Amino acid sequence: MRKRLQPHIMCGVGDVAKYVLISGDPKRVERIAAFFDESVKVGDYRGFVTYTGSVEGIGVSACSTGIGCPSAAIVVEELAKIGAETLIRVGTTGSLQADVEVGDMVIASAAVRGDGTSRSYVPTPYPAAADFNVTAALFQAAQESKRKVHFGTVLTSDAFYGDVDNLKRWSRFNVLSVEMECSAIFTLAKLRKLSVGAILAVDSKPLMGRKKGEFEPGQKTGELDDSVQEAIEEEIRIAIEAMKILKTRG
Repeated sequence: MRKRLQPHIMCGVGDVAKYVLISGDPKRVERIAAFFDESVKVGDYRGFVTYTGSVEGIGVSACSTGIGCPSAAIVVEELAKIGAETLIRVGTTGSLQADVEVGDMVIASAAVRGDGTSRSYVPTPYPAAADFNVTAALFQAAQESKRKVHFGTVLTSDAFYGDVDNLKRWSRFNVLSVEMECSAIFTLAKLRKLSVGAILAVDSKPLMGRKKGEFEPGQKTGELDDSVQEAIEEEIRIAIEAMKILKTRG
């Protein structure tokens, strides 16, 4: 019987490992794969790039989700159909709190469902929560990091250029940061019985005058800031260490 491929990620059963690190940016997926002992590109279609390889004998994949919940939900659905069991989002986020600085990292325990995609699956009161075991593994793996790590709730929003008053509102509720995929990823993972977690590098402070916006060519701002690039490297390392912890625990 010929292998059947998923229509967007263009991968089939056997192409991805049980552990998958997911990231919005296809280029970041290449960076993640560079941490593997060995890897091969198994999919590249419509911006969805997938690598599969191993780390210390453990099978692991990396797959891009694109920007926003509709795209991320497609990836979670298709990965679930071809054998993925544990997902760790390795992404970026904008701080909503004064003590969460650019270059820090956030481990998300849950996400405010400010998106539309997850509401297409379940009613608004349904929680978008990360898996305890995955989150605990991320927290343990982050203990040796020299970068500051925050733990708590993030806001998922569909609108990058949306209402600042909405961000201020959630900041008052002690939500740590804003990003664009976690709520759908967490919700869909629970519905499809996958384990899920997220670690995010802080790349901006939209309420404190350090927005992620247009810039001059060659200028290092937003995600291109040196401290953010270092945080992205560190969160990849932490995610891989967390995967190893989870494998050890069985």
